[in-house]
Amino acid sequence: AMDSNDIERERGITILAKCTSLEWQGLRINIVDTPGHADFGGEVERILSMVDGVCLLVDAAEGPMPQTKFVTQKALALGLRPIVVLNKVDKPDAEPDRALDEVFDLFVALGANEDQLDFPHLYASGRAGWADAELDGPRKDLNALFSLVVNHVPAPKQLKRVDEPFRMLATTLGSDPFIGRILTGRVESGRLKAGATVQSLSRVGQKIEQFRISKVQAFRGLALQEIDEAIAGDIITLAGMTKTTVSDTICALAVEEPLEAQPIDPPTISVTFGINDSPLAGRDGKKVQSRVIRERLMREAESNVAIKVADTPGGEAFEVSGRGELQMG
Repeated sequence: AMDSNDIERERGITILAKCTSLEWQGLRINIVDTPGHADFGGEVERILSMVDGVCLLVDAAEGPMPQTKFVTQKALALGLRPIVVLNKVDKPDAEPDRALDEVFDLFVALGANEDQLDFPHLYASGRAGWADAELDGPRKDLNALFSLVVNHVPAPKQLKRVDEPFRMLATTLGSDPFIGRILTGRVESGRLKAGATVQSLSRVGQKIEQFRISKVQAFRGLALQEIDEAIAGDIITLAGMTKTTVSDTICALAVEEPLEAQPIDPPTISVTFGINDSPLAGRDGKKVQSRVIRERLMREAESNVAIKVADTPGGEAFEVSGRGELQMG
């Protein structure tokens, strides 16, 4: 349900990181779905700054997939303690014990520490809607998973900084037809209400703009809802800015130092895009002018920090650098 992008549905994979939240026994659990392919690693690297733990979902029949290695390596390098969920154990060809051994071997190969190697695991069926600590458990609901998350994942350390000035690192950029540019991130310190005046700082501490927050929203289920106040530890979406973008710090006017943004691995391939110059040029397609193509590429580069766009000497084509064929395609 979270893979709502048209390309995601077409390819059957997760491309964009997405957030949701739920309440369980009086506690709010924020859940972030990340891509697994290295080609979309820019999404993974940014989003990992918002989480306190990870759930590694593994097919009990197939075991860890090649793309599992990339996102797992990033999570382990940040010191996050994993929970392994062996999914689809009700498939006829499921081999959960073998899959669990392969996960352990993967963690060892990726340099996991002793705490990370002592990971808890669950058996689950996403389609049937259950998770249990034992393979022959009651298979009723997902309470075992929620209980494990609450007991294994530490509470946000940001909760200790509620009384400090407001600071938030912009993690994802989007747009809304009614309110314009929107930025999502986790509040690192302080409190924020709609109508407050804040500023944004670049990664090197340069002031970008000062603006008034027009709307504060938070994820409730799969939907965004307006909230009265956000506090440290909340994952929220803000509107009101015009220039602020991904990896910038949104903060109180008194703050002078930006938050540290996770470094993004550099591009690995480059592709040149240009208008069709064949005899059939202009007869098919919508973006038939180089100006239109450039605007679209620049708009994508603004929100996707994993790609770089540069003009070529002739001006009719554009060099786009990215992380792999899957992303560039």
